[in-house]
Amino acid sequence: MMDNKPRCAWAGPDPLYIRYHDTQWGVPQHDDRRLFEFLILEGFQAGLNWLTILKKRSDFQRAFHHFDPEKISRYDNRKITELLSDRTIIRNRLKIEAAVHNAGAFLTVKREYKTFDAYIWQFTGERPKSQAWKTPDEIPSQTAESILMSKDLKKRGFKFVGPVICYAFIQAVGMVNDHTTDCFRFHELSKPL
Repeated sequence: MMDNKPRCAWAGPDPLYIRYHDTQWGVPQHDDRRLFEFLILEGFQAGLNWLTILKKRSDFQRAFHHFDPEKISRYDNRKITELLSDRTIIRNRLKIEAAVHNAGAFLTVKREYKTFDAYIWQFTGERPKSQAWKTPDEIPSQTAESILMSKDLKKRGFKFVGPVICYAFIQAVGMVNDHTTDCFRFHELSKPL
């Protein structure tokens, strides 16, 4: 049963979506493997809705070695074929191949910056930005930060990282607080770290 807490309109009535909204979305994330997971899942989400990805998240975690970029970067054609036959995940060849490719690009960035966290958070000045949107219609699908991030990731060889996907990633990992101001999470996440 749903409580009476005011939430972002997109959270809807689905318990899985509500739990994700209440505990993960917009929470500043600094763990490299979790950042990699969100980057890959946002790529898989392209053209689909996030609830579809959430429902398959544990299957993705199992299929992709819990988003271990070292292991994923070594996937060969046999492993890609195996993933394409796994009915529990999104079986899109381009997205699967992009995930494998992105694992290698991720490791390259990590070697350069020591952590992917140090690299990715530079796009919002190393701290979360608070937006104070009153309605969902005010929230953009991309921003100057996501456009810059997308260009830089693409320059580094990443795939499925357009400005809209990058902004969804920025929102998910808490680089911005895009909870609407009437949402209880907006106020919780606006408190100083």
